[in-house]
Amino acid sequence: MFFYLFGAALLAFSVSLDAFAAAFAYGCNKIKIPLLSTAIISLICTATIGLSFVFGTALSQFIPPWVATGLSFSILLVIGITKLLDSITKTVIRKHANINKEIKLSLFNFKLILRLYADPETADVDESKSISGKEAAVLAISLSLDGFAVGFGAAFLGFNVLAVILFTLVASGLALWLGCILGNKAAKNLRFNISWVAGVILIGLAFMQLF
Repeated sequence: MFFYLFGAALLAFSVSLDAFAAAFAYGCNKIKIPLLSTAIISLICTATIGLSFVFGTALSQFIPPWVATGLSFSILLVIGITKLLDSITKTVIRKHANINKEIKLSLFNFKLILRLYADPETADVDESKSISGKEAAVLAISLSLDGFAVGFGAAFLGFNVLAVILFTLVASGLALWLGCILGNKAAKNLRFNISWVAGVILIGLAFMQLF
């Protein structure tokens, strides 16, 4: 039981690191994330990983255990390596998904979602120094791109779905809150990349199921 709870907590921590980094960038630029926007981001991120986890769990009932293990291992390993190479991945997206700050905000603008994935701090499209509910929803979708694949891959590890959902909800909310606080205390031009931490955790979870 402890192993599965610990694994679920690690999973939630790994998928919340992007939210922490985004909130840190906002804090550095004095951009606020109101409580409502924080709740929207946390709920969408949690719902995404929860739905993908449930879908993966249901699918696992119809495929052989060795196929499930191989699929889970492959997904977590690929996402983990992508996280380790995060700076390269986001540089490519920045180059090919350039947008104008005056673009109309739309939940269905995939180019904007990719741009936010590469540069989350650009979510404040109207430059109001505050993330609105609509901006928070689009940002949450961009932050959930990895989470959907991670949730699906982790479903084959046997973690409790309620534990994953609860840990993710709490971790994402705390990540946003703590990121903003620390960002406000840091220099405006300070940037850092912690995606490699999530990469290490996901790769570790991938190999855990082989033993």
